[in-house]
Amino acid sequence: MTMQMETRRAARPAAPWVGGKRLLAQKVIARQKEVDHTCYVEPFVGMGGVFLRRDFAPACEVINDYDREVANFFRVLQRHYVAFLDMLKWQLTSRSEFERLLQVEPETQTDLERAARFLYLQRTVFGGKAQGNFGVTRTGPARFDLTKLVPVLEDVYERLTRVVIECLPWQDVIDRYDTDGTLFYLDPPYYGTESYYKARFGRGEFTEMADRLRNLKGRFILSLNDCPEVREIFSNFDVEKVGVTYSLSRKVDARGQRGELLISN
Repeated sequence: MTMQMETRRAARPAAPWVGGKRLLAQKVIARQKEVDHTCYVEPFVGMGGVFLRRDFAPACEVINDYDREVANFFRVLQRHYVAFLDMLKWQLTSRSEFERLLQVEPETQTDLERAARFLYLQRTVFGGKAQGNFGVTRTGPARFDLTKLVPVLEDVYERLTRVVIECLPWQDVIDRYDTDGTLFYLDPPYYGTESYYKARFGRGEFTEMADRLRNLKGRFILSLNDCPEVREIFSNFDVEKVGVTYSLSRKVDARGQRGELLISN
């Protein structure tokens, strides 16, 4: 990487996320460091499993998620950090509170209330899965502990300095930010898991994505699960297989080493 980059302190995501990149992040970031870029864009940022762990930044950074809860959370944290912490001050880990907040329509809340609800549910739900079950553990403390959460939020807040936050369809993000100096990192829902996500993503969009990436001015790195359908759709690009171990599912045959692909141009 020869272009001028600012050094940034890496941060951890503030909550779990289905498809979070904790295990794959360093491999992705190592590939990113090999690509010269003046603009970095993530059309599917989720909770920032890769973005927040980047310890370098070009002149322009853009994070996007079409899930309104995700975009609102990052915007509130970036612009109303102190007020947001005040919203969380008296929150405790409680099954009754978890179930109460599940029933609240986020559209009826203020942006601050909405962000607080989102963070609480993401930290207390099993596996970071939206609309899932209350997560419990017999080996650790309560999942929503503000004494441990505040340092994490502070690091995320600092990492968001000068970052552009969008809430657009991934197609619009590519159209808006594609230049010769742009590096996109795409982390869409994995093939066959589209229904896990609140932001709608159709099976046919993988083919559309391949078509758009074929005509990209900039560079891209795309992470997806290794399956015949994905290999066929993205067969015109460089495909690298990497192994990652997962353990979210309770089913024994769903655990263990899984093949993932890093696809790039």
